[in-house]
This record gives sequence, structure tokens and C-alpha cells, in this order.
Amino acid sequence: MRSLAQSTFTYYSQHEDDTDLLGKLLAACLTPGSVLTLDGDLGAGKTRFSQGFARAIGIQEHVNSPTFTIIKEYEGAKLPFYHMDMYRISQEEADELGLEDYFYGTGVTLIEWSSLIEDLLPQERLAITISLQGDQTRVFHLTPHGDPYVSWCVQMKENGHLQ
Repeated sequence: MRSLAQSTFTYYSQHEDDTDLLGKLLAACLTPGSVLTLDGDLGAGKTRFSQGFARAIGIQEHVNSPTFTIIKEYEGAKLPFYHMDMYRISQEEADELGLEDYFYGTGVTLIEWSSLIEDLLPQERLAITISLQGDQTRVFHLTPHGDPYVSWCVQMKENGHLQ
């Protein structure tokens, strides 16, 4: 039997509004030092999710993928937002960036292509993988690592948002 900490929860998005709703639901749970990782194929919707999530935490400026800058910092309504993209960086290069300062700081970190730096990720995080199903449907698989993230997912499941 799998422990709850290793369970994966599922969210179906039929439209961008559904994707934005997931961002809002997660934004309601955030605390300083929250880390969300985001993986999926090219075109799966990582950047689109990141944009909706950023709006949900009060980011007014346009958010795009920091593919070439690696890390972009934004000032949210309550917490700073650190948006990272590891697509073009090696684990060795990432190790020199001082990511721990972000992961254990006062803001919220969202990392696109996090699987490329798996060994550097904090033990406690919410891992999100997006896959395409048909033309429009995106399936979000949320795997919580650590008690705070487990309770977020359990609460969202109890409220009917996750399966």
C-alpha cells in the first residue's frame, strides 16, 4: 500500500480558465518557502499555468518563460515570486546558482523543467506534471512531497477539485 505522501492527485483542465482555477486554488495555500515544480512536454502548458498562477498571487506584470534568463523575480501581493526555467541549463550550472536561497527564502518558487535538476530540489515540494489529452484537455498530476503539500492536495480533493 502506498503512503499518502507518495499519492498523486489529478486535475483536468478543459480550458485556460480551468488552468487558471488550479493556479488560484494553489495560490490560496501558499506560505513563504513554498516550492512547486512543473514538468511536461513542450507545449503541454507549463508557461500558461505559470502565468495564471502568477496572476493569482498578485503579479501585475506579464510573466513569460525565463528560458534564457533562468530566473525571473516578481513582487507578488503578499509574497515574492521566483519563476525558474531549467530547460537550457545543466545540473552542474544550476548548482552554482544558489537555488537554496530561493527554495528556503521568503517567496514562492515555481520551477519549469525541474526534472533536469532533480538532485537539487528541496525534499518538500509539490511536483506537478502536465500532459496533453486530445487537442484541448490538459491533465495535471500533483504529487505532494511533505506534509504541507499533502494537506493542500487532500483539502482540494475534499473540496471536489482534485481526483
